[in-house]
Amino acid sequence: MLPIINPEEDYLTIVAAEEKIAISEARRKKELEEAHANLKALSRVLEAARISSTRPAAVPSEAAHSATMNELDSSRLSLAKAISDAEGMVASREAELSALKEEARRLEAYDPATEHEKELDGTALRLAIYKGMGFEPIVEKDGRVLKMLVRAQSGDTHIVDFSTGKSEFEYTELLWKLARS
Repeated sequence: MLPIINPEEDYLTIVAAEEKIAISEARRKKELEEAHANLKALSRVLEAARISSTRPAAVPSEAAHSATMNELDSSRLSLAKAISDAEGMVASREAELSALKEEARRLEAYDPATEHEKELDGTALRLAIYKGMGFEPIVEKDGRVLKMLVRAQSGDTHIVDFSTGKSEFEYTELLWKLARS
């Protein structure tokens, strides 16, 4: 009969099994180390992704950002309106300045004495002076002086008729004499 237990074969089987177990254990250990290294790398990537996905402290929240954007937008609109109003004001001031420059140029060219001379009639001025001294000529339609109304210093009124044929000297003497009376 054959021996049922062969120690050498059993020994070789055990050695082969131990070698397979050692190889299998080394392979598992290597796989475990690789998995552990892979896990660490993935953990670092996860932490970096978590940090990059969270909002930094310096960056405002979504609601604060929206509020800031709305505030800046309204500020931009109010500034645009203020700029538009200022440009309108500048345009009106420029038009006013242009008109004032034109008026200043016109006034510099304007000579009031010449204008006054044109407006004054020498005859009217002389008549006003005569009247102020108490002499008021009575003129016909053709412009000739026929009579002179003389108001004396005493308040009396005298009429001198120039159709009597006296000389101009005699009329002058008579007029002054009546005016002083």
